[in-house]
Amino acid sequence: MSNGNGIAASTIRVEAGDTGDGSGVVAVLTIDSPAKLNAMGRGFWPELREALSRLATDGRTRAVIITGAGDKAFSAGGDIASFAELTDVAAKREFQQDCMRTFAAVEESPLPIIAAVNGFAMGGGCELALACDVVVAADTAMFGMPECSVGLVPGFGVLRAPSVIGRQWTKLMMFGGERVDAATALRIGLAQKVVPAGELLSAARELAGRFAAMAPLAVATGKNLVNRGVDRGEFDHSTGALTTLHATADAAEGIAAFLGKRAPRFEGR
Repeated sequence: MSNGNGIAASTIRVEAGDTGDGSGVVAVLTIDSPAKLNAMGRGFWPELREALSRLATDGRTRAVIITGAGDKAFSAGGDIASFAELTDVAAKREFQQDCMRTFAAVEESPLPIIAAVNGFAMGGGCELALACDVVVAADTAMFGMPECSVGLVPGFGVLRAPSVIGRQWTKLMMFGGERVDAATALRIGLAQKVVPAGELLSAARELAGRFAAMAPLAVATGKNLVNRGVDRGEFDHSTGALTTLHATADAAEGIAAFLGKRAPRFEGR
């Protein structure tokens, strides 16, 4: 599948169903690439924005659930193999801007968006969960932001995680590669509900139905007001910093080491 620019697009499966009580429609967006642990290719970012835009304007949808196909991963994060295709600074910057536009689209959508985390939520997968309004996690879920291991940082996570889980937990996850299980995620505020894996989607649907039953304008206004403290100017700062990191020798080494399944040899340049 292609997004029209020759870039392979991650498949996002969209299913919509009425809540059954007349309160509205709940849409389930499934990142559907289980063979790659639902890794996010370059086409994923505009595809998710387009899907959310359609749902927000269809006049029917009242709430959205984002989840991953299979039972192993919500998303293992960005498809690191695709990073190697970003051969110049302009391409690296455009990629970072595209990711940030998508995280902003999740936060700024008038619809309440629930992340149903069904396994690994690593890197961009963890960042996507952070962008959603509420996280419902399976008891088997695992969160992480390991970008420093390939010479990068999570461009959105470094901005949003401190306000969700605090600065120190953000640093531990970033610099120490700390993986956070579902119970810990609930304790530190990364998840708001934890349920048995087999009950994840039913729990997310139940919560989405409650959201859908509320006055949609009130929900949209409330979401906007809660998120008012978000300074989009920070996105430019993060994009610039990530573009610089992408151009370093350490990042090239980290990506090559990841693809070659060996330990990286970082030199600080």
